[in-house]
Amino acid sequence: MIILLSPAKTLDYETQINNVKYSIPSFLSKSKDLIKNLKDKKPDEISDLMKISEKLAVLNSDRYNSWKGLKKESPSSRQAIFVFKGDVYQGLNVQEFTKNDLDYTQDHLRLLSGLYGVLKPLDIIEPYRLEMGTKLKISETKNLYDFWSDDMANDILEDLKLIKSNTVINLASNEYFNSVKSLEKNTNLISPIFKDLSKGKYKIISFYAKKARGLMAAWILKNKIKKEQDLTNFSIDGYYFSENDSSKNSPVFLRDH
Repeated sequence: MIILLSPAKTLDYETQINNVKYSIPSFLSKSKDLIKNLKDKKPDEISDLMKISEKLAVLNSDRYNSWKGLKKESPSSRQAIFVFKGDVYQGLNVQEFTKNDLDYTQDHLRLLSGLYGVLKPLDIIEPYRLEMGTKLKISETKNLYDFWSDDMANDILEDLKLIKSNTVINLASNEYFNSVKSLEKNTNLISPIFKDLSKGKYKIISFYAKKARGLMAAWILKNKIKKEQDLTNFSIDGYYFSENDSSKNSPVFLRDH
C-alpha cells in the first residue's frame, strides 16, 4: 500500500539530521516552470494570490528567487520528510524512525505538493510555499490542479506497480487529494476518518484529526501493515475502530476523550 499525506506550511531547515540518504524529486522540470512564473510576481501580487500577509509575501518572493532546483544536498535543501512541521507531522514523528523504517517509508509514503507534485519522503526540497488550491495560471492552465493534470496520479500508479499493490491509504486533506482524485477509479482507495467526542457527539476536530492522520501513517509504516483489513487494529492515542460508523472504504475511528 501507499499512504498519501499533505505537506505543511511550517518548514524546518534548522534541526540537525545525520547520515540520511536522499533522492531527487521526479517533477523538477515542472517545478521549474512554476518557479519561473512565481519569480515574475512582486510581493504584493503574491500576497493577493495566496491571501497571505505582506511579510510572508516578501519571504516567499525571496524563496522563489533563490530557488535553484537542486539535485544534491546543501544548506538550503533537505529531505522532505524532515522539512514539514505541523499537526500531521507531529503525529508522524519521523525523528523516531529507524533507518529500516525510513527505507520502508521511501517506498510506501508519498507527500503531495503544489510545487513538487509528488514527493518521496527522502526527496530533497528547497524552502517554498505554494498550496495546491492556489489559483496560479501557467500558460494555458488555469490553476495547479489543471497544471498537474493526471501526472501526479499516474506517478503514484507506477509506484504501486513497483511494490505490487493496488491499495492507497488517503490521509491527505481534500485540497491535496483532489490533485490525485482520479486514483478513485484505478485503485483500492481507503480514506480513514477520525472523530473525537465533543459535547456528547463525535465530531471531526481539525487539530486532532490531522495529528491522528500522522499517527496512523507512522503506525502503518513502522509496523509494515500490508493488508487493508488490518487497519481496524489501529488503536493509538485512544482511538478505536467503530464498525457501526464505517463503510468499506471509509473506516471510522473514534476517541472518547
